[in-house]
Amino acid sequence: MDLSLFYFTADAGEQSTADAYRLLLEGAKFADDNGFDAVWTPERHFHPFGGPYPNPSVTSAAIAAVTKRIGIRAGSVVLPLHDPLRVAEEWAVVDQLSHGRVGLAFASGWHAVDFALAPQAFEHRRRDFVRQLDEVRTLWRGGTVRRVDGRGAEVELAAYPRPVRPDPPVWITSAGDPATFDLAGELGANVLTHLLNQDVDDLAAKIQRYRSVRGAGGRVTLMLHTFAGPDDASVREVVRDPMRRYLRRSLDLSAGGDLDEDDVDFLVDRAFERYFTRAGLFGGPATCLALLDRLTAIGVDEVACLVDFGVDTATTLDALPHLAAVRERSSR
Repeated sequence: MDLSLFYFTADAGEQSTADAYRLLLEGAKFADDNGFDAVWTPERHFHPFGGPYPNPSVTSAAIAAVTKRIGIRAGSVVLPLHDPLRVAEEWAVVDQLSHGRVGLAFASGWHAVDFALAPQAFEHRRRDFVRQLDEVRTLWRGGTVRRVDGRGAEVELAAYPRPVRPDPPVWITSAGDPATFDLAGELGANVLTHLLNQDVDDLAAKIQRYRSVRGAGGRVTLMLHTFAGPDDASVREVVRDPMRRYLRRSLDLSAGGDLDEDDVDFLVDRAFERYFTRAGLFGGPATCLALLDRLTAIGVDEVACLVDFGVDTATTLDALPHLAAVRERSSR
């Protein structure tokens, strides 16, 4: 089982954005020095929840400058918000800066407000997604795409600079829809998923389905909220309040403020218990290793550890050696 770090940021209002970036960069350097597989950063818009990450190519360029070997990945580019030409250009820069360490996860998007950047793309975002992904891959390999220039003339355009890596690993991001797992298999892509809308047994069935469609190869990456410590009780004490605040903010984003306070408290309490006991990588070494063993058994190749869900930066950084020890024991 490979372990990576995944960043999303609980709420830009609860800790300073500068502190969020310190956690990103110091965490990336730690992961680079301690055998982790990759660092993932997302694309988020117009909300404090994830607010420090509007463009993963920018944060990835910063990671490239302070690391030497670790993979640098988008988790995820919301492809319908962008022209594939721009995506290919920006990520080729990151690939050059990192000497060929880029990996790209792509999503079709879900939140209508994000599409203020491209309102015309929202209705047909899923239909257009495959064509846009094909254009990014074509440009990355040195091909061209057809566009209309400022004078109305059709032109064939290539993207520059040329990347180091001839064909980067590509993930399709799935919130749990089996059809997305099928699509990833059909496109010869990897899968990036999470346990927000599914449990481990559900995921096991979808991975089997993905493998049957894809055939040989393919990589399944599972994002999990993560905090490893000396024992389960001490970890619970550290993460309970930050995780509850994180879940409250996440609920506000998805529900749009339509729930009353009692309902919110009930849902947050239930969600915390679910994440701490079944849907997150929380606890001491034995608990974390048991979950990793179970995930390995169902076909997960990599756990992307979301570490910035609200625990303060110093405490999160101080806990990373516990996670590194779990990674080392798991690899043995």
